[in-house]
Amino acid sequence: MTGYKNTGYEVVIGLEVHVELNTASKIFCNCSTAFGAEPNTHVCPVCSGMPGVLPVMNKNVLEKAVAAGLATNCTITQQCKFDRKNYFYPDLPKAYQTSQLYLPICRSGYVEIEGDEGPKKVRIHQIHMEEDAGKLNHDAKSGSTLIDYNRCGVPLLEIVSEPDMSSAGEVQAYLEKLKSTMEYLNVSDCKMQEGSMRADVNLSVRRVGDTELGTRTETKNMNSFKAIARAIEYEIFRQIEVIEDGGRVQQETRRWDDEKGIGYAMRSKENAHDYRYFPEPDLAPINISDAYLAEIAATIPELPDQKKERYMQEFKLSAYDAAQLTRSRRLAEIFEQTVALCGQPKEAANFLIGDCLRLLNAEGREAQSLDFSPENLAALLKLVASGTINKTTAKAVFEKIYAENIDPTAYVKANGLEMMSDDGELDKLIAEIVAANPKSVADYKGGKKAAVGFLVGQVMKATKGKAYAGKVNAKLQEILNK
Repeated sequence: MTGYKNTGYEVVIGLEVHVELNTASKIFCNCSTAFGAEPNTHVCPVCSGMPGVLPVMNKNVLEKAVAAGLATNCTITQQCKFDRKNYFYPDLPKAYQTSQLYLPICRSGYVEIEGDEGPKKVRIHQIHMEEDAGKLNHDAKSGSTLIDYNRCGVPLLEIVSEPDMSSAGEVQAYLEKLKSTMEYLNVSDCKMQEGSMRADVNLSVRRVGDTELGTRTETKNMNSFKAIARAIEYEIFRQIEVIEDGGRVQQETRRWDDEKGIGYAMRSKENAHDYRYFPEPDLAPINISDAYLAEIAATIPELPDQKKERYMQEFKLSAYDAAQLTRSRRLAEIFEQTVALCGQPKEAANFLIGDCLRLLNAEGREAQSLDFSPENLAALLKLVASGTINKTTAKAVFEKIYAENIDPTAYVKANGLEMMSDDGELDKLIAEIVAANPKSVADYKGGKKAAVGFLVGQVMKATKGKAYAGKVNAKLQEILNK
């Protein structure tokens, strides 16, 4: 690594990423995992920790965990078990969390990203299954805190990386790769705004050339790429400043206030022994047979990197276009279905990468939320290819498809957007424009060939853009050169 932005320091970052699984029920009970319900309505004696109850493992959680491990090149622990992680906090009614420490379901994997200095493997130390805690809702006006236990027992995968990242850019690339992989696997919807994917950032700095790791801090529970990048930049320079001033970085857990743009200490950082882990006595060990492992492996779909390579080969797309389309499972689905209907891969890619992503970014939406039909996009592309509308009109119609999923053929007809097809009418209009602009005609005949552009513009204005500019230009040249 090189010094971080010429400070003489280098940065070492590892992540703990929590991904909520999109199962219908919780990990150890039948309560719903649906987001947005009234507080404390998806709660039962099991997930609220009542005495005498017994958990039952959700098989779908195990299947999704194994799929996630296989897709991230992990070794699957075929004999694994759960452990109790003990801590006392209001959002944890049992006073312990059922998790995995000693035998996590997945170990020793990696994902490949485009790092600061080229392709890079970020190693995954482990992936383990666990249950989520509840949610504390703080009321700033009254100073009170209310607890919603709906989230208690929602199944999580915690994906723990090795400290292999060196910048906010590499962290974002890693998170984007994990997010798209989990979406493709249908492991999670990864809606960061709903907390379905969130990250804890473990970060330390050290002087260039040092071999010992610096003291790390952990910034907790961040759920937006922008906030994570800002928090990392802040923490890097905070630690450098502490060291340069002769101080020592304290190992601690920190929070990030995105509105104020500052981080602050919450508590000293705990270590594993502080949680008094011991084997969960109420859940039997899990034994995964070779046959069951192969059965899950057979369900893994084509993943983003594989799909990207196929798009480049099959559809002759550039590496950039293929990468943009495959970052989101939903965007890739729309692209493939559109191409199957109209056979125009490059044109479909242009609309999805250009117009569609622009509209999504303006609204702060994710591609997974797209709900317009590939049939309507394919119909739009056919209208352009047949000459019924031009590309300018097509862009305006696409915005209606994006917003309202309208039928473009019916919309174009109802709003009179078809291109002018009557050559006799066009010839008459061009003659009128030429007669009304003698100066431009004289300029052209005097050698100012660019003067024809003004005349083309006047014709296009008169036809409200419904004439083909190339055809108009050719007809004008023919008249002016007589």
